[in-house]
Amino acid sequence: MIYIGIDVAKNKLDCLWLKEIQPEKIKTKMFKNNIEDFENIALWLIKVTSAKPEQLHIILEATGSYHEGVAMHLFKMGFQVSVVNPARPKEFAKALGVTHKTDKADSLVLAKFGYQMKPKLWEPQSPETRKLTSLIKRIESIEKDIQRELNRKEPAVVSYDSSIIIDSIDKVVALLREEKERLTQELDKYINDDPTLKKNRQLLESIPGVGTVVSRVMLSVLSSHSFRNAGSVAAYLGLIPKIRESGTLRGRSVLSKVGPANVRAKIYMAAVVAKQHNPDVKALYDRLKSRGKTHMQALGAAMRKLTQICFGVLKHQSEYQPQIVL
Repeated sequence: MIYIGIDVAKNKLDCLWLKEIQPEKIKTKMFKNNIEDFENIALWLIKVTSAKPEQLHIILEATGSYHEGVAMHLFKMGFQVSVVNPARPKEFAKALGVTHKTDKADSLVLAKFGYQMKPKLWEPQSPETRKLTSLIKRIESIEKDIQRELNRKEPAVVSYDSSIIIDSIDKVVALLREEKERLTQELDKYINDDPTLKKNRQLLESIPGVGTVVSRVMLSVLSSHSFRNAGSVAAYLGLIPKIRESGTLRGRSVLSKVGPANVRAKIYMAAVVAKQHNPDVKALYDRLKSRGKTHMQALGAAMRKLTQICFGVLKHQSEYQPQIVL
């Protein structure tokens, strides 16, 4: 297998072919991140390596939506493609002692990461899942815009003669809220019109602590990835603990937080409710608190437990059944 690292940016793609490990030999070329250049990337790789697409393993980082176009194009042409969590190459680079932060250095790290770690191959989401994910992302973007406008309103309220500014902000917020409501209705209709999505949301909402918002988000997460087990879901969402030891601070665990922060934030709010009303989550939270764990440590475990329960009800296609009776 031949390993290619592609460092993805908004406007360009830095491609690197790792010709040899020892002694290190590479070949690089930069392309634009647009559909016209995706074909040029494929042709260049085939030409310089004299290999077939299936013999080339392309490694990219998941960078919002900027990686999706080139990943999809190369996948359709028969290349082996891996889209990895950016945290993994970052830690890999630290282990290699890489100190330089350049596009060329990043693409080299990705190629070496592919050679050493053999990451699993990527497959594009189904059209149904892509639409579901796109609608949720758009609604979340509008929510952020609403919050930004409200943040701008706070200083305007105390400013001299700011009535025009406040009126402008109120109009923008009203329009954003109207659009959010329209898209939310569109999202719910889309889920209800799909028998599988509708049933899976009902299963998720049978879990105490999982409401409408969290069920939509978890439906997107669990539909978008082929997780082997509940632990891999927790790892993807950054909910696994890591030990932090420094000086007198010994053995304190914190969440890894390497996954999507927006999903983690919603699970956090769900866990706050679940630790009161979900028998299994409450029992876990209370047990950890009685052992001297901090509120945040116990709540982190509650978030992880809630995520695992979500995975379980969909895997077994059965409504939530508490393991502990309060």
